[in-house]
Amino acid sequence: MVGSKKNGLLLRYIVAIVLLIIMVFPYLYMVLNSFAAWDQVDKRVIPTEFSLRSYQWLFGGGDVAIPRPWIQAFFNSVIVSAGSTVLMMVTGVMVAYALAKMNFKGRETVNNLILFQMFFPAIILLVPTFLIVQNVGLYDTYWAMIIPKAMSLWAVFMYTNFFRAIPDTFIEAAKLDGASNLQIMFKVVLPMSKSITAVIFLFLFMERWTELLWDMLVVRSDQMLTLNVLLSQMFGPYGGYPGPMYAASVLLTLPIIILFLFFAKKFQEGMQFTLK
Repeated sequence: MVGSKKNGLLLRYIVAIVLLIIMVFPYLYMVLNSFAAWDQVDKRVIPTEFSLRSYQWLFGGGDVAIPRPWIQAFFNSVIVSAGSTVLMMVTGVMVAYALAKMNFKGRETVNNLILFQMFFPAIILLVPTFLIVQNVGLYDTYWAMIIPKAMSLWAVFMYTNFFRAIPDTFIEAAKLDGASNLQIMFKVVLPMSKSITAVIFLFLFMERWTELLWDMLVVRSDQMLTLNVLLSQMFGPYGGYPGPMYAASVLLTLPIIILFLFFAKKFQEGMQFTLK
């Protein structure tokens, strides 16, 4: 009986390890090939010679007929993703606090409309949003990539559910001390929501960081390209440079990995709440 349990546990470990290897190997392959000598890129499963040539090629802007701003594109992605995520977090907190802790006429209607809107495919609003951006003169600017992504209904939904679980006694005590709703929201409620904030932040940042279609529509000049858009253009004139393509892909994943490692503990706590 004991032996069968040990065999079953060993089998589960083996299956888990195999699945982990299958999941992680594509990323390891990408990292290894980004550092591989150019004559070994995609030639071996595990390269035997390594160099920084692919990264030097990127940092130098490339050596094709029209050098592309890889580093500028990376910082464009940082600016756009950080700006959009901060705005989505702020608007999410404010709307969710009103829905969860404030009584006003039509609150349930607003909440139901938000839930209803979450089922709409985002592509439905793509054309009208693009026309608005173009008509107000924001085309080919950072604002064209940031403002239309300034609110996340998913963030509102997550924050609303979490705020409802916070006892009203904390809110009432703060009001007795003379705190306004804005002060209560950012000095009482939000500090108590660090775990769910970590989950929301990571998901929103990752979603915005990997955005491609919208950024392709509202950006024209090379200096405004995000890294995702620039990567999508590599398969044309840059198709003969797989090493730098892998290197740019590694750069694209780096911020997400760093943020996840930094917020890992709070992320786990927040996920435990969402799974309850």
